[in-house]
Amino acid sequence: MTSSHAPPPENDPVAGLSRGVENYLLSIFRLAEQNHRVTATVIAEQLKLVPEDDRLGTSLPSVGGMIRRMVREQLVETTKEKEVLLTPRGRLSAEALVRRHRLAERLVVDLLGLELHLAHIEAHRLEHAISATLESKIIAALDNPTTCPFGHPIPGSGHERDAASVTLDQSPAGAIFVIDTIPEDNQALLEYMVENELIPGRAVSIVEAAAARGVVTLQCQGHNVVFSYDVASKIWASPAA
Repeated sequence: MTSSHAPPPENDPVAGLSRGVENYLLSIFRLAEQNHRVTATVIAEQLKLVPEDDRLGTSLPSVGGMIRRMVREQLVETTKEKEVLLTPRGRLSAEALVRRHRLAERLVVDLLGLELHLAHIEAHRLEHAISATLESKIIAALDNPTTCPFGHPIPGSGHERDAASVTLDQSPAGAIFVIDTIPEDNQALLEYMVENELIPGRAVSIVEAAAARGVVTLQCQGHNVVFSYDVASKIWASPAA
């Protein structure tokens, strides 16, 4: 089977990019995907979540220097309000990197049987080595997946979030939802969620939504799990049928 959404190998938008630039593009894309206002300070915090063996300097001078380099390379642009935006060229490269990262997660989980909580770390190691040619082979082998194991869309696959999907911080007590996506950037949080079986496809009920205390209590697989509103705001779910 051939891929329906892989770029032609001769037009690989990632070719020639350094590993550091790739990590910045990934971070900027993920922040924008989560509707964050992307600034140097926010990028610095996001980079701290990159697996340690792939991490760059996260000081503001280091981040500022890399942003200036990426402006020169026409991958990003900055606004008067110091917001960092992907250029069309930068977005094309970022989408390719995110696609390869999420395909790598699918590959190690679906084909190699890796434990789910390790997929994000291993995908970070693999994404830099996946060429456009190999990407198309992975897509075909996985039968054109549209999401990663954590529910996030694979760029270019045409996947769109369910219009009824909401974040769990907006969900009332007593409601029952099916999880669509969970955050993957924070490894400790990801391990906690996987351990408690809070993964895409699982049904959860809202036991308590205590805004005054800033916590949301869910019931999943017969046990209660407590989250802060901040974490709950990063979990998307659709109302159960």
